[in-house]
Amino acid sequence: MSRPIRVLVAKPGLDGHDRGAKVVAAALRDAGMEVIYTGLHQTPEMIATAAVQEDVDVVGLSILSGAHMTLFPRVLELLRADGREDILLTGGGIIPKDDMESLHKLGIGRLFGPGTTTGELVKYIKEWFAERQRQEV
Repeated sequence: MSRPIRVLVAKPGLDGHDRGAKVVAAALRDAGMEVIYTGLHQTPEMIATAAVQEDVDVVGLSILSGAHMTLFPRVLELLRADGREDILLTGGGIIPKDDMESLHKLGIGRLFGPGTTTGELVKYIKEWFAERQRQEV
């Protein structure tokens, strides 16, 4: 890698449980990534704006509220409207497998459920970033 991977970790919606998001942010930081954590109660518009302003490579959403079928597509739509199709939108939470598959078909990256190790997430992001770097050459 020629530079650190920049990741925005966000908690959209009204869900007030952010322990997992903080654990993920720390693990990504420990893996050498630059991490911006937006905090609780972010709107999709706030998340997309921060992602563009911070020039991140990855946006990770933590959603436990059940609103994943609304929030992931909206953030993706806003990133695309800003011309940032190059940003990986990924995340995790309580998301049924069928919903994960539907979201993936829309262009959302891999989603992670309960019990996923932080190592799996780190590996996924690093592999995605390396592939993107190869394609840019």
